[in-house]
Amino acid sequence: MPYSHHSHSGQFCGHAKNTLEEMVQTAVAKGFHTFALTEHMPRPIEDFYPEEEDEHTEESLAKLFHDFLLEAARLKDAYFPQIKLLIGVESEWIRPSTLKLLQDLLAKHSLDFFMGSVHHTHTIPIDFDRAKYEKARDAAGGTDERLFEDYFDAQYDMLQALHPPVVGHLDLIRLLSDHPDTEFKDKKGVWERIQRNLEYIASYGGILELNSSALRKGLAQPYPCLPICQSFLRMGGRFAMSDDSHGIDQIGTNYARLLDFIRKSGIKEIHYADAMAPREGSSNSYVGFSSISVDVLAQLPFWTKAQ
Repeated sequence: MPYSHHSHSGQFCGHAKNTLEEMVQTAVAKGFHTFALTEHMPRPIEDFYPEEEDEHTEESLAKLFHDFLLEAARLKDAYFPQIKLLIGVESEWIRPSTLKLLQDLLAKHSLDFFMGSVHHTHTIPIDFDRAKYEKARDAAGGTDERLFEDYFDAQYDMLQALHPPVVGHLDLIRLLSDHPDTEFKDKKGVWERIQRNLEYIASYGGILELNSSALRKGLAQPYPCLPICQSFLRMGGRFAMSDDSHGIDQIGTNYARLLDFIRKSGIKEIHYADAMAPREGSSNSYVGFSSISVDVLAQLPFWTKAQ
């Protein structure tokens, strides 16, 4: 009965595949206990992803998200008690106006939780393709190190403003860099920023996402990498699992490798969204989190199906 707190469907995300119901059906078939539906938040036209530019207006993208919430609510009821579905959103942090957009969205809709993510630096997507990554790097001063510093500074701003219950793919910035599997410790300014961000997440009780999508994209370690996980663990930090699936073929993919990584990291407990609980400092109520020991997790029948 594993868990994923991050997914996208082709029905509501232009760079994903399959319908939302097909995603849910596959999660049920693979034995998931908890599966979160977290489409991207709607954005203004200047921040459309390339595949959205010819397909949407700002109004139609907002309607698409509204339609997602309706379909997600239908599926949550239809597939209970086969699976616990969570209805959420993956945030963006692009420019100052993004904060107001997300605050309005969270105030308007009753969501189970949200995933706090950063996909842009200097308003440019850093994980979409190599050309855009290089454009962002040029804007940062021309080196990976400067871009990493700016990325983690933007992430810190996001953390302070939003206190996301779950922090998504913390070191996503390494995906398209020249040396994606190089550890951060040899970059003093970068590592200091990472430590600052981790300390802040720990201070408000945020949970760090262990995201297996890095493995299917060719990286040697998931997000975040081993030194970050071990540092957060020493701070008393908590972790949750995600596949960040963008289609049925990615649900649970590389979870066996993710479990091996969890053990190597020394993580003893995995947290998963469970009963409703008030969120400190917020008028909204988000799901609370329970935990399972890694030893017990490893004995679950799911792993006979895991890829």
